[in-house]
Amino acid sequence: MTAASLSVKGISKSFSGLRAVDSVSFEVKAGSIQALIGPNGAGKTTIFNVIAGAFPPDTGDILLDGQSLGGKRADQICRAGVGRTFQIVRPFNDLTVEENVAIGALVWTDDVKEARDYANEVLKLLGLDDKRTARPTGITLPDRKCLEVARALATKPKILLLDEVMAGLRPTETDRMVNVFRKLNNETGVTILLIEHVMRAVMALSSHIVVVNYGKVIAEGTPEIVTRDPDVLACYLGAEAVH
Repeated sequence: MTAASLSVKGISKSFSGLRAVDSVSFEVKAGSIQALIGPNGAGKTTIFNVIAGAFPPDTGDILLDGQSLGGKRADQICRAGVGRTFQIVRPFNDLTVEENVAIGALVWTDDVKEARDYANEVLKLLGLDDKRTARPTGITLPDRKCLEVARALATKPKILLLDEVMAGLRPTETDRMVNVFRKLNNETGVTILLIEHVMRAVMALSSHIVVVNYGKVIAEGTPEIVTRDPDVLACYLGAEAVH
C-alpha cells in the first residue's frame, strides 16, 4: 500500500442556491495524518463527498499525486486510490465481517479467494481477525467502527478519508481507535485525512489541521497553532480547546 498527496484547489459546491463549500483549498502531504475540523454544518462532509466523487465541484479541482480527479465517477476515484468511511456505519448485516471486508477488495480483483485473503490481512491489522466469522450485529460499536475502516482499507487506498469514526465512543474506546490509526499509518504508510469532533483524538493524531466554518477555511496549521487561533476558539473550540 502506497501513500499519496492530495491537493484541494478552490473547490466550491452549492445546493439550491446555498453555498455549502466556498473556494476551499488545502494540501495533504503523502504519508501524513491530517484533520479537517469545524462546527456542525461547516461543510466538512461535503468536502469529503466532492473529493470522493459523490458529486462534482461547481468550481475548482482535486489532485491526487498531482493528477486531476475531475470528471471521474466515485468508483473511478476509489480505484485511483481514494478510500472513505461514512458517519453512519451501515455494514451488510447478513454477511460476516470477513465477507463485508472482502467486498471492498473486489474493487481491484475479480478473484474471490484473493479478496478473502486480503480481507483477512486487513482484519488482522485492525485487530478484528477473531471476529471474522461474526455478523456485524454481533460485535461492539468500536468493532463496527473498525469494520467500517476495514471495508475502506480493503480497496487499497493511497489516502483514507475518515468521517467521524470516533463519534459516540468512550474515552478508552477513542484511545483504542487512535492506536489503530497510528499503527495503520506506521505499518502501511497510507495518508489519512480525518473529520473529527473528538479533540482528544485530533490532537493525538494530527500533524496539521484545517478548520472550516460556513464552508470556508478560516485557519490551518499545527495543532498548537490552530487551538490558539482566536477565530477557531470563537466559532468552535471555545474554552474546551484541547481537553
